[in-house]
Amino acid sequence: MNIYDHNVTARDGSQISLADYKDKVLLVVNTATGCGFTPQYEQLEAMYAKFRDQGFEILDFPCNQFADQAPGTDDEIHEFCTLKFGTEFPQFAKVDVNGPDAHPLFAELGTEKPFVGFGGGLKNKALEGFAKANNKKFGDQCYVGWNFTKFLIDRQGNLVARFEPTEDMADVEAAVAAQL
Repeated sequence: MNIYDHNVTARDGSQISLADYKDKVLLVVNTATGCGFTPQYEQLEAMYAKFRDQGFEILDFPCNQFADQAPGTDDEIHEFCTLKFGTEFPQFAKVDVNGPDAHPLFAELGTEKPFVGFGGGLKNKALEGFAKANNKKFGDQCYVGWNFTKFLIDRQGNLVARFEPTEDMADVEAAVAAQL
């Protein structure tokens, strides 16, 4: 798979080729404004500020498929993120990441590096049960387990790592730094 083969929809409805991000390290994230992981926006923005001058981009794709946690319009979601967390990284139109209408980008990313669980601990096991019930409707087209799943792409457009929302953001940052 090569990420540069995909087009995505901007908030204004225009089409953007991911080839525009050639030679950059990318972190592709499905997000939501009403999720317990929403505070990760703050850590993502800090990482973006730290590394963007080195060729790093975060590509933010809001998704409402997980307990309806991103119910607003694209503009409402963008306003929330910029006002509450000061986000400056690119945010695209809302997408589906699972099911028959899943964006092909997420279908490929999730197929190449499938969900393997949220890790140990009582809290993570509870989330896993909740996610399993929510995602049952997607069957074999369930590519993403929950909001704030992150896919790390190298400068050649290849998927190198997947991080579930429960993973330590310091580990995500270290992996990004290693690619830079």
